[in-house]
Amino acid sequence: MSGQELSELHLADLHARAAERGIEGYRLLRREELIERLLEEEDEGRGWRLRRRRRRGDDGAQRIVAPSADEPAHAEPDEEETEDEEREERSARRRRRGRRGGREREHLASEPAEEEDAEGEDTDAEADEEAEAEEVVGVLELTRQRHGFLRGDGLAARDDDVYVSASQVRRCELRPGDVVRGPARAPRRGERHRALIHVDQVNGGEPQEEGRPDFDSFTPVPPKRRIRVGYGVEPLVRAIDKLVPLAYGQRVLVRSAPRSGRTTVLRALARALAATGADIEVLLIDERPEEVPAWREAVPNATFALAPADLPPREQVRVAELALERARRQVEAGRDVILICDSLSRLAVAADGVAEVKRLFGSGRELAEEGAGSLTVIATVFASGEDAGEAERAVITTENALITLDPELAAEGVEPPVRVTECHAKDEDALLDSFALSSLRDLRRELAELDPATAARRLRERV
Repeated sequence: MSGQELSELHLADLHARAAERGIEGYRLLRREELIERLLEEEDEGRGWRLRRRRRRGDDGAQRIVAPSADEPAHAEPDEEETEDEEREERSARRRRRGRRGGREREHLASEPAEEEDAEGEDTDAEADEEAEAEEVVGVLELTRQRHGFLRGDGLAARDDDVYVSASQVRRCELRPGDVVRGPARAPRRGERHRALIHVDQVNGGEPQEEGRPDFDSFTPVPPKRRIRVGYGVEPLVRAIDKLVPLAYGQRVLVRSAPRSGRTTVLRALARALAATGADIEVLLIDERPEEVPAWREAVPNATFALAPADLPPREQVRVAELALERARRQVEAGRDVILICDSLSRLAVAADGVAEVKRLFGSGRELAEEGAGSLTVIATVFASGEDAGEAERAVITTENALITLDPELAAEGVEPPVRVTECHAKDEDALLDSFALSSLRDLRRELAELDPATAARRLRERV
């Protein structure tokens, strides 16, 4: 690991590396001195591995490693040469320790206790920290260095996020998007964030060190479980559900031009779906800041991923990625998750491409394995504009349910503001019994003969 990579690590991770390498008195070193020691140890280790060409058998006898067919054979150094190299290495280590000895002595002179006493004090301090620790819960986001942070409500990065060490990530097999619970201590000197002491729960259950299911390893199957929205929901929702049967695991694409009633339709759907007991996750990308409180009030039981317009595009994409990972982890835990995203077009603009759009929308699926959940994605895409067109083309062939909104109907106050001839769901025969399927087909033939406004009003009358 390079010096730059070490400098980006949390102090707790540096201490863990120092302990693994047997560096004495590492807790008494300043951060810069500790990094220097680690680099020296790694350099020494690399030099030692390069010189050792011998392997030992079970009986302790040395044997020569045969070169591979494409590797030229090199003569092994004799014992005298090896001893000379070892003496040189020991001498070099003494010189390096002599150079840093003054710094360490100066630092240690201010410490009244011996190293053993310091370690005892550290143990007592850690016990005090755990006694004063605060229980926290957050969504894990991993860095390239494999440590992480627990993000709070909305998933945006904040100063009060909790640091999770790489050793904890490795030991508990943590993944991005895991909902992690545990005690967190206050930042120590030189630290910016609170740190997680240990992991108590992952996604509502005990941490699993192995054998965790993986979202990508599940088998996708056509949606077959109808979402029962009930008769007590808004007429707007009942009308849409009548025309487009909703099911767990669908990828529902809501095509909308500006001012077509998109927000009204999405909120009504979210309220109705939340009443079914499914986990509702709302992802708002490049949304107006004043819309966020309105969403929270409309769907108080939902979890939110918020990437408002005042966030930089890179941060908006990061929030979207973490929201998707959270949804995937919940599905692995056996939950039915409904991810409502507004909008794919704005995500494409923020990401400067459609790769993230395709991954998010394409993750919607019903799963064949027993005990697995489902991920339903209901996402909007703008039906006009150059950027919108690119996002629409990226997902239009992967949807299995389509709802098209009409801005003219929305302007007239017609509910639902949908173009009935451009709304459908695939595999309807798997979702409806024969009577319901026949009734739906008769309804579509009737509505197709009417003008859009009359057809929308007639649809609402039928529910």
